[in-house]
Amino acid sequence: MDAQQINELIQQYQPQVLAMAVQALTAIIIFYVGKYIAGFVRSMLVRILTARKLDATLVSFVGSLAYGALLAFTVIAALAQIGIQTASFVAVLAAAGLAIGLALQGSLSNFAAGILLMIFRPFKAGDFVEAAGVAGIVEEIGIFTTQMRTGDNKTLIIPNSQVTDTVITNYSTKPTRRVDLVFGIGYDDDIDAARDVIRSVIEADERIHKDPEPLIVVSALADSSVNFTVRVWVNSGDYWPVNFALTEATKKALDAADITIPYPQRDVHIHQVAG
Repeated sequence: MDAQQINELIQQYQPQVLAMAVQALTAIIIFYVGKYIAGFVRSMLVRILTARKLDATLVSFVGSLAYGALLAFTVIAALAQIGIQTASFVAVLAAAGLAIGLALQGSLSNFAAGILLMIFRPFKAGDFVEAAGVAGIVEEIGIFTTQMRTGDNKTLIIPNSQVTDTVITNYSTKPTRRVDLVFGIGYDDDIDAARDVIRSVIEADERIHKDPEPLIVVSALADSSVNFTVRVWVNSGDYWPVNFALTEATKKALDAADITIPYPQRDVHIHQVAG
């Protein structure tokens, strides 16, 4: 092949080579620009979510998820630029995603519930809560499960979907709680004297708040007793100590004042029928 033929071949394929070079250069630019944008978006998301004091695990996962999605879009755009048909590739990815979603729908449900728990934060680690039919102190909120510790030191691992599907009672949210107790006295005992005894027990406990004022009222004339309902406010951390101490102290004070706490009883009347 002489120089003239080589020159003719170069002139013949020069436009195609230049076009391919431009396409390749454009694809490279698209990839690097897209990669930079994906990294920038990830950094912005991490800063925003961190500023909102969301869980570090959630922040890292959301940032990585956004980065991966944008990078995949960038790769597809770059491949399309150099003439590779990406429609079938996208269809395969979609089908694979659908199959994986159906196979892992239970895990995905727990994952979505974990995301909601971390975003809306109905409770945090250290709170005493009741959820999914159990109660305990929250130790860890994970992507798929929530770990709790019961009062008798048992560890509970609860799927997040079960937590979000039930009513969540958080006993640690408010700084104060109300202690509700009921004390019964005999029908023959002095109501005013019993009220004074109960009030003296309440006033002797410094953990009980003066505001709101403690409530001591006759709430029921029961079958065997006259019932007092007692309601006092305490710090949330003092709820159970005050509950137990107030019950014991009131019993002792009523006994010392000769005020009875009656047992359930019935009056039985026997009628003799003439033969």
